[in-house]
Amino acid sequence: MKKKLANLLSENIPNLDKQTIYDLIEVPLNTSMGDYAFPCFKLAKELKKSPKIIAKELAEKIEKVNFIEKIECVNAYVNFFVDKEILLKHMLIPILKQGEKFGMDKSKSKGNIVIDFSSPNIAKPFHIGHLRSTVIGKSLYRIFEASGYDCISINHLGDWGTQFGKLIVAYKKYSSKEEIEQKGIQELLRIYVLFHEEAEKNPELEQQARDYFTKMEQGDEETLELWRWFKKISLKEFEDVYNLLDVQFDSFNGEAFYNDKMAPVIQELEDKNLIKVSDGAKIVELEDMPPCLITKRDGSTLYATRDITAAEYRKETYNFEKCIYVTALQQNLHFKQLFEVIKKMGYEWYKDLVHVPFGMVSIESEDKDKPAQAIATRKGNVILLQDLLTQAIQKTKEIIEEKNPTLEDKDKVAMQVGIGAIIFDDMYNTIIKDVEFSWTKVLNFDGETGPYVQYTHARACSVLRKSKLAKHCIRLVNFSFITDEASINLAKQLGNFKSILSDAANKYEPSIIARYAVNVAQAFNKFYHDVPILVDDYDVKYSRLTLVCCTIDILKNALYLLGISAPTQM
Repeated sequence: MKKKLANLLSENIPNLDKQTIYDLIEVPLNTSMGDYAFPCFKLAKELKKSPKIIAKELAEKIEKVNFIEKIECVNAYVNFFVDKEILLKHMLIPILKQGEKFGMDKSKSKGNIVIDFSSPNIAKPFHIGHLRSTVIGKSLYRIFEASGYDCISINHLGDWGTQFGKLIVAYKKYSSKEEIEQKGIQELLRIYVLFHEEAEKNPELEQQARDYFTKMEQGDEETLELWRWFKKISLKEFEDVYNLLDVQFDSFNGEAFYNDKMAPVIQELEDKNLIKVSDGAKIVELEDMPPCLITKRDGSTLYATRDITAAEYRKETYNFEKCIYVTALQQNLHFKQLFEVIKKMGYEWYKDLVHVPFGMVSIESEDKDKPAQAIATRKGNVILLQDLLTQAIQKTKEIIEEKNPTLEDKDKVAMQVGIGAIIFDDMYNTIIKDVEFSWTKVLNFDGETGPYVQYTHARACSVLRKSKLAKHCIRLVNFSFITDEASINLAKQLGNFKSILSDAANKYEPSIIARYAVNVAQAFNKFYHDVPILVDDYDVKYSRLTLVCCTIDILKNALYLLGISAPTQM
């Protein structure tokens, strides 16, 4: 419908191309202002007239066509009122025909997209700070997969670096094999925190840690054996969390994977005359930002060395259209340096490297007079993600027992809703914003939340069950029975799914899907309350059930794109 309007407007606006006109067309929140509106501000400078005059002249000039009921000029806007039955056909028939496939292009025809996300550090607990990268990355994977790409998910584990030297020192001084075997990653966290406390009093510990890491890089078998042991313990816990979140990866190639691949890349930088030596360290000088450090004075490598190597490996292995890195905003400089080095190496595909930054997570203080606390593994100030998810499931189970004790598959629904609540809460706001974690807020199942959207989906499924009509049987419909305001507003929301998906992909922003899901849920619940659905008149009932069926498909797809399940009963 927007394309039809853009074509109609372009015949009368030679100053703008069709795509620009299409992008300018708005959907008014107030239906009294029309179904679509075209603002004329952009034309004012070129036509040397006020936007209000331009809108008036344009409204008078446009010939009314069959799908337009009327055209009005209001201030600087040209408002279009579309024939309701034609509007409904455009919005609903594609959904009725395609069902759950509507708007979901699973062809994989647009090429490969690599998405690097989650990437926790080995031998450190998987806490709520890691939740953001994990759920944002999973959602972007599904968004691009539904947009026609073949996606490759990579968990670039933090399984190399000086922190392992610190853990080896801490293990030898403060723990034992029996304690770590018994307590797992909790014991690793305890001694990691203890190391930093002791290192503040005895800085020599830091040098011991660096020495152990150097031994690792030199292939010392004793230190490597400890490293492999720490890694095995960590991966077991990570696997439990990923299973709860229903996250899978195509590759777990972490930093250590690139150890034997960095030397040729460093040599390539040398051969291209990009390496400078500064105080014994090798650097690449960059414009308008600090130099990129490639090796330290002792010859050990860094994040940048491994990430440059990883980028080359991924391009060669996957021939990606885009390589997306989902990491915290604090790593902005690192990725600017990384992309600039790739550019200086002469690779045009540096343009296909994308950093998707997100805000940090802080923990709400139990004392309301105190500010939220930043997550700090070194200080032990963390909430373990597995504990969080388990408590969310338990809380949901208690609510089910209270409100719907006879519900089938209570444990399954509690898991779907509890975990869905955590994910949705994280994704509802623009991802660049910082998040203050609050048990009260996360487990509040009212308002603009995941459980609210899930409950709306379950409610729509319940209406369909009560109708005793099969969803796949509802296809042809008399649209004259659903031209009331609540039905039209719901149909508009449903028909907007494809453009919402496209917008989310273009902006790397899952919150667009989350907010859209809430809008659809709100529109359906207004329709549910305002319009009797299961009436005696079969034709009326059948027509209104089309909106129910379309809502089920769209909400299920929106929740899927966020990595959330859509229960049929709650």
